[in-house]
Amino acid sequence: MNWHRIHRLGLVVGIITLLTAACGGGTTTAASPWATATSAAGSGGMDALVKAAQAEGTLNVIALPPDWTNYGAIISAFSAKYGIAINSINPNGGSQDELNAIKTLGKRGPDVLDVGTSYGPKNLSLFAPYQVTAWNDIPTAAKEPTGLWVEDYGGYMAIGYDSAKVPAITSINDLLGPKFNGKVALAGVATASNQAVNSIMMVSLANGGSLDDISKGVAWFRTLKQKGNWVPSKGTTATVKAGGTPVLFEWDYLSQNHVHDVPTWKVWLPTGQVIGSYYEQAISKAAPHPAAARLWEEYLYSTEGQNFYLKGGAHPIEQAAMTAAGTIDKVAVAALPPVNGTPVFMNDAQGAAASAYLAANWAQAIG
Repeated sequence: MNWHRIHRLGLVVGIITLLTAACGGGTTTAASPWATATSAAGSGGMDALVKAAQAEGTLNVIALPPDWTNYGAIISAFSAKYGIAINSINPNGGSQDELNAIKTLGKRGPDVLDVGTSYGPKNLSLFAPYQVTAWNDIPTAAKEPTGLWVEDYGGYMAIGYDSAKVPAITSINDLLGPKFNGKVALAGVATASNQAVNSIMMVSLANGGSLDDISKGVAWFRTLKQKGNWVPSKGTTATVKAGGTPVLFEWDYLSQNHVHDVPTWKVWLPTGQVIGSYYEQAISKAAPHPAAARLWEEYLYSTEGQNFYLKGGAHPIEQAAMTAAGTIDKVAVAALPPVNGTPVFMNDAQGAAASAYLAANWAQAIG
């Protein structure tokens, strides 16, 4: 099953500068027994994990915008609950930036990652295996067997638009019309963002492509640019608010948040194949704060953490188990964006193939 972002794109140089400044606090424990712990239960239990994480005192996260699936609230709640400071680095970075940070910075890098599903399975050598306490509540297909990566939340690709600036959208090909001149953007860079990859795949599916063929989407965006409708700058909350990207391809759980800044903002999902994707958590093998990293994962997969994702408009990976247990936030479930089409998901091979095609062809097409 293949349910991140730029959504989240930044420069590695910027990451290095920020992390060098930010990582001075806390205890970096290269020799910590938690660096190789594969579960809390097998390493003294949750109380021992909490104590070790609090002794480290710091957690480095990367590419987590505050308005992305409620991460602002999640970070604040985690810090308040455990008294651990969080360095949130390069919040507008993308999945590839996260991996680059691990490779470049090593022990000065992020403790944990939140990457798109086309990135996790290809980089297993960078991750540490860990099974959270709620392991059995996570579907088998949504996790690497040893816990090198685990899906955490997901949603569906949508097109958001300011209804005061463009006509109502009834199909993807409406965006090729003259009333969308200079108005259509992606929320990321095609060669670095899972969100952008899925946006282009969404278009491909609507134009005769398949989960094995993203080429129709690339051709469509080339036509979009030729017609003058393409906005080359990355769409963000700020550009939506300022009116610079009145039409934006984005995950449904992100797009619906723009209504707080733009009351006339609408969210449209296709009625045919609706492409969905989940993101994946992973712990860096070189995590400078290994206990805090594992405590963070425990928190994200707790009922409290999963309901935070739900309140952010995303589908938590433990939704089925929490529904059965009666621990799901029913009000938040009822507020999820409706999905009228047939959900489809790229598998790992399809995601890798789509990314490879974009790496080889996107720049020439958009140029």
